[in-house]
Amino acid sequence: MGHDHAHGAGTAAGGHRGRLALVLGLTLAVLVAEVIGAVVSGSLALLADAGHMATDAAGIALALAAVSLAQRPARGRRTFGWQRAEILAAVANGLLLVGVAGYVLVEAVRRIGDPPEIGSGLMLAVAVVGLVVNVGSLAVLHRGKGESLNLRGAYLEVLADALGSVAVIVAALVIAATGWTPADTVASLAIGVLVLPRAWHLLREALDVLLEAAPRGVDLRQVREHVLGIDGVLGVHDLHAWTITSGLPVLSAHVVVTDEALADGHGGRVLDALCECLGAHFDMEHCTFQLEAPAHAGHEAPVHD
Repeated sequence: MGHDHAHGAGTAAGGHRGRLALVLGLTLAVLVAEVIGAVVSGSLALLADAGHMATDAAGIALALAAVSLAQRPARGRRTFGWQRAEILAAVANGLLLVGVAGYVLVEAVRRIGDPPEIGSGLMLAVAVVGLVVNVGSLAVLHRGKGESLNLRGAYLEVLADALGSVAVIVAALVIAATGWTPADTVASLAIGVLVLPRAWHLLREALDVLLEAAPRGVDLRQVREHVLGIDGVLGVHDLHAWTITSGLPVLSAHVVVTDEALADGHGGRVLDALCECLGAHFDMEHCTFQLEAPAHAGHEAPVHD
């Protein structure tokens, strides 16, 4: 005996495709300006930021494509459609960020002791433009970053870009004021160090979803206590909670109930109480329960807690 409490098929990021498209356009525009500025000025920090912007553009394009795929309806063997595409894109974004940070750090170390001539004026102008655009992009993505892991990845990428632009601006000002060109190398190292922890955090969250760990903020011990507290429930086993994609946590469980609860259609009352309880206390609105009589335990394969 089962019950499924399902809601809208749209993903948390689905309503933010326009925001992602706008940020992608802004990122590409700044990327072109930074590449030209890096070549003309000779700044590694500006080139590092341009490389980071290129990665961000690819990551945001992946996010946008994944969001579009995730809106496709479920059919055939893909019973949840393409909703996991958003999480795969978040993993790709995290890996790209790690790669860029590693490249920047290696190049910065290679320049230690042999800094080239830097055109600080052009370096400063391009970095300021980049910072302004990044701040605008952050404002565009701010609303959706708490709703979707995919959008959070894009937000973190743009945030790292903004911090990188600040580092480039500081380095350009130091070079212009003192002529100390190693400031460019220091800024490059700072950009790499800033990117790595954010990339790791994003990867860890996305991998948790792929490994079907319990959603953040959901304590299965508390879930079990709430289920056992419902009138007519005797026990619960095979309790699982995981996340399909951002904004879509799901739960399934086998719930042992009294014979009276199963008689005369009373099972429906228990199911309603279960869904209402979990939806109110844990925001678990997509739940599947199998109700079992006490005598059914002997007919089941070995169960999990």
